[in-house]
Amino acid sequence: MIASQIQDGLVLTKRSLLRIPRVPETLMFATIQPILFVFLFAYVFGGAVPIPGGGDYKEFLLPGIFVQTVSFATATTAVGLAEDMSKGLVDRFRSLPIARSAVLVGRTTADLVLNVFIMFVMTICGLLVGWRVHTDAAHVAEAYVLIALLSLAMSWIGALIGMSVRSPEVASSAGIIWLFPVTFVSNAFVPTQHMPGWLRVIAEWNPVSSFCAAARDLFGNPNPFLGDSLPGRHPVAVSWAWLVVLFVVFVPLAVRRYRLATSR
Repeated sequence: MIASQIQDGLVLTKRSLLRIPRVPETLMFATIQPILFVFLFAYVFGGAVPIPGGGDYKEFLLPGIFVQTVSFATATTAVGLAEDMSKGLVDRFRSLPIARSAVLVGRTTADLVLNVFIMFVMTICGLLVGWRVHTDAAHVAEAYVLIALLSLAMSWIGALIGMSVRSPEVASSAGIIWLFPVTFVSNAFVPTQHMPGWLRVIAEWNPVSSFCAAARDLFGNPNPFLGDSLPGRHPVAVSWAWLVVLFVVFVPLAVRRYRLATSR
């Protein structure tokens, strides 16, 4: 039973990945945005943002770019599922003898593979602008795994959004518009120490801040996100806890929404 579900999910993962070479613009635009963020923030704001305690802004920046980019995976998944829904493909899949979970698992896994490739591209760009890691391979691997799992969790949020709207156009807006305050009211691009007191509290408890701080710790990059708050003291542990919360909340919600959407 479980083996057949995994096989069905892998088949639909392959189906989603095969669309990339057929529509290469998908991969091109998915990689251009993070590359632009890396170079623009590194060279435009690199000398204007002081890092409390010292440190190179480029090394502070790259973990934030990683987290922001995979967070925006929400929109990719939302648009993809909304498009499949609007074309009736999901109803066709439902009529086939495959596991119901295969549609969601295939879509989110394919987007995970895409985001891992984008992370590789960003790593190359980061090295070109001067980003370096200063820890051992085990910590670096944990950082990448943490960011990749965040990408997967955000894709499940995107799956919920994509099946809750009526068109890919709406999914594109709904999947990304709420991410701007979430990612910018965080320590992704600037230290929270420079924010007003009330906004700093929000930023420190923002899960994006926890993931950025965790990646900085694991990469050995400048990490001024320290203080009396729990995320500031234990960003890695808090990030793993956030992953559990995101999967426990949004995977069942997405599955439930899928069942409701395909039963109409």
